[in-house]
Amino acid sequence: MSTKAVSLLVRWLAVFCLLGTGLGGAVADEFRTPSVSAVRVEWRAVLDQLRSEIGTQPSIASRFTFSGQRRVPAWDPRSTPALVQLNVITSPVFAGIARSPVPVLLPFDTAAFLEARANGVSDTAPVSRYQADFRSADLFHAGLAGYDAQFSMEPGSVEGLPSRTFARPVEVQITGSLLTYDLADPAGGKGEPVKALAAQFPDMRRFIREGYVRYAFTRFGVPYVVSIQCLDSAPRARRLACREAYPIAERFLKALRIAGGQPARPRYDIPSEISERPATSSPDFVYRRSGDIVANSGARKQGGHADLAAYSQIRFPLEKAPAIIRTQSFARRTGDERHSLYPWRDNFCEARSFQVGQCAAGFGHQGQDIRTAPCPPNSDANSACQPRNHAIVAVRDGVVIRSPKQQAATLQVNTRNEHIRFRYMHMSPTAMDADGLLNGRRVAEGEKIGMVSNYLDFPNGTSYHLHFDVQVFTRDGWIWVNPYTTLISAYERLIRGRGRELGTEPPPAAAVAHAPENMLRPNLQEGSEN
Repeated sequence: MSTKAVSLLVRWLAVFCLLGTGLGGAVADEFRTPSVSAVRVEWRAVLDQLRSEIGTQPSIASRFTFSGQRRVPAWDPRSTPALVQLNVITSPVFAGIARSPVPVLLPFDTAAFLEARANGVSDTAPVSRYQADFRSADLFHAGLAGYDAQFSMEPGSVEGLPSRTFARPVEVQITGSLLTYDLADPAGGKGEPVKALAAQFPDMRRFIREGYVRYAFTRFGVPYVVSIQCLDSAPRARRLACREAYPIAERFLKALRIAGGQPARPRYDIPSEISERPATSSPDFVYRRSGDIVANSGARKQGGHADLAAYSQIRFPLEKAPAIIRTQSFARRTGDERHSLYPWRDNFCEARSFQVGQCAAGFGHQGQDIRTAPCPPNSDANSACQPRNHAIVAVRDGVVIRSPKQQAATLQVNTRNEHIRFRYMHMSPTAMDADGLLNGRRVAEGEKIGMVSNYLDFPNGTSYHLHFDVQVFTRDGWIWVNPYTTLISAYERLIRGRGRELGTEPPPAAAVAHAPENMLRPNLQEGSEN
């Protein structure tokens, strides 16, 4: 290497050192959009499977047309008339099923349903007779990324299933999606085969993760996951044990049939990009870096999980600023002013009993606690600044997932480029029930959906705050990810100013002023000589 080349290398290294110590502060904390993979659906295999399923009833099979027009694109509905006919039949039971760009697998026997109607069985007959004794869907939602559904089974309603201690209905969820989020996931891809289902699902994996037993499989090139919330312990009357969930999940899986769906234009992978942020700096908004949780506050004394992904461009979940994101459980250990607004601090991996695969210890908080600004001293108890007088709003247009009496409400977004969920906790269950914030309700971004409260709305309970978390769909199902960066980005849009990460202050002006000009502007042409 020539003397000039060595000189150029030294100068570049000096510039990089300056950038790392301050000049690059604007670059060091850039947020990024998530990386998302798209799949291609094997629709010819779908038609073959549908023909096989309805072929058990010859009189019913004759109603379907399997030879489509050959001169239309594969995604054109005219290429798969049998699926168009199927969607017409099942849409009264599962509204909007034709919107799904993946085959909709549900525990619904279309052939038996049509045969019963042909034989004069009343339309008022319970749909559970065609759904392996699962009652009518508590939730069905199809969108441009795929579909989600939730069914339930009453205790003691089915002969042949083992008795169980859990005394409430068991809820079973299924998701099929064109899109999966690419996570650095050390716990991903694990599981064990299920012998009873091996013939029907050769690649199936069963595993317990983040409070759910999950059955992940691929069919027609599409990832599907069936899950049941359960506790990996001894059975309890008020909490389903995972061993009690196994036979119910297997009954659900054995009953899966093609119920609808329609080919769509091909989808492509979505690469990660730098996320847009306000150009104007906020005069006061400061935050600690992602993953910088309070020292020794993580499970097993582990640290946080740094994640610079802004998973979605959302509206901030509190109606008004200012707001505080900071620990609720380890406040005494921090050096932050108790009543100060900033800096914000990550609390995603704080010690809790919840399983969180993204945290080093495998347990964590699952989300972020958000508080409103403190009231001035001697404020009236009914004043607008009081926490319980602050509105909570929908962060995006979406569909609500919530059963009556549940203290959490989930907002699901299912669009061409996103399949993502946002969960709100600590609002009043009674108020949510009264407002109809239940399965299937559609809400608009910015719409008021509740008020800041505390855990189960108990008097003298936890501090008044909103717990907010984010889940994305992967081949392991719905996984909690750190929402800290997503919330910072949303807050910046709300206050119309870009925040500053602590530790990214620019270097003193004198240091830059005395740097040699030729060090800051190296001559690229010098590198032309070897």
